[in-house]
Amino acid sequence: MSDFLFARSQMALSLAFHIVFAAVGIGMPLLMAISEGLWLRTQDNTYLILAKRWARGTAIMFAVGAVSGTVLSFELGLLWPGFMAYAGPIIGMPFSLEGFAFFLEAIFLGIYLYGWNRISPVAHWWAGVGVLISGTLSGIFVVSANGWMNTPTGFDMVNGQVTAIRPLEAMLNPAAFPEILHMTVAAFQSVGMLVAGIHAYMLLRDPRNLFHRRALAIALGVGMVFSILQPFVGDHSAKAVAVNQPIKLAALESQWESQPCAPLRIGGIPNEETQTTAFAIEIPCGLSFLAFGDINAPVMGLNEVPKEEWPPIAVTHVAFQIMVGLGMFMMGTSLLGLFLIWRRRGLPDQPWYLWLVAICAPMGMIAIEAGWTVTEVGRQPWIIYNVMRTEEAVTPMPGLVVPFTTFTLLYIILGIAVVVLLQRQVFASPMIQPAHEEEMEKDAYDPA
Repeated sequence: MSDFLFARSQMALSLAFHIVFAAVGIGMPLLMAISEGLWLRTQDNTYLILAKRWARGTAIMFAVGAVSGTVLSFELGLLWPGFMAYAGPIIGMPFSLEGFAFFLEAIFLGIYLYGWNRISPVAHWWAGVGVLISGTLSGIFVVSANGWMNTPTGFDMVNGQVTAIRPLEAMLNPAAFPEILHMTVAAFQSVGMLVAGIHAYMLLRDPRNLFHRRALAIALGVGMVFSILQPFVGDHSAKAVAVNQPIKLAALESQWESQPCAPLRIGGIPNEETQTTAFAIEIPCGLSFLAFGDINAPVMGLNEVPKEEWPPIAVTHVAFQIMVGLGMFMMGTSLLGLFLIWRRRGLPDQPWYLWLVAICAPMGMIAIEAGWTVTEVGRQPWIIYNVMRTEEAVTPMPGLVVPFTTFTLLYIILGIAVVVLLQRQVFASPMIQPAHEEEMEKDAYDPA
């Protein structure tokens, strides 16, 4: 493997590891704040226990995420000096604001963790809301910078030199809002379904434990709302890709030739040599309609550009199909859950449905990984779309196999440590039984 591929692999590994902690940093404080808010309203100590357990989980994930985020910041400078030299002056603002939001999140999390019984309950709850807001803003600023890589704006080129830099315009680039909305919703969705799936599995083992019933009600409520919302947000994001990055859209759908009434392909395995997509289910005119709202709208094909400017078609297409498929599965599970809630006026705790929720547990995180694969791989061969190619930005330093191997081992060790800590500190639940048999029947589904 060349040093160029080692640099790309190391960055991909670091991003894939860090994005899990970034998503948890956005989504977990929402569950934490809801639980404490319910305790303030009802004085049910189960909600207080939940808030404290989820706060521990948030702290663990924040600490490891800070480590992996620091590694990423060093890798940007060490592995991609060409990119940082070119882009740093243009998108320095969102990176600086992300650092500010990160420190705010650390401050609010410190107050939240050590403020129990030291500040008023309402002030303590507001500290949790501060963690939620600052964590979300941190993700927003980073995704804004990534949006700029897909739709670079906010500067002029004069004789090959970057001039007239407009930082605010760069931060508010055309891809920023669709990507921010898509990622933020994905974070809440993935964390909600992950936590709901864990507690659904625990509830299958101990159906009378109120700790898991309360936890499932909150997490599933969050997961349902954002799982139902996500396909609409994803559609908006895909429409933005169709306008701003037509070749990426062609790679997503393995659209080889430009044509009106382009079909929507579900599944399939693209073959770049034969320019076919085996085993795909094609919906006539579906892509034209979804991308442009018109069944006769022309869609650019891959053959419109030289083959050396194609992204890896198979990886991009399959990752996109995984993301969409998992998203639709979680949406279907959520709609079914809402029907069961409406029918029973209570928590949907039928064993078969709990198994369905448990199956959904890893799907959100897998969908996020697939989505970022689509975003990054689908932009290739450009690190800055139509401005700088990826090989122009990489470091000339040889011997990258050593840091790649080192960081791979580091991430494996950190991953194992996180799983062990979460199992002992968060999900090793207390045995909380209902005071009366009828309490389980009256356990209304009310995560608000």
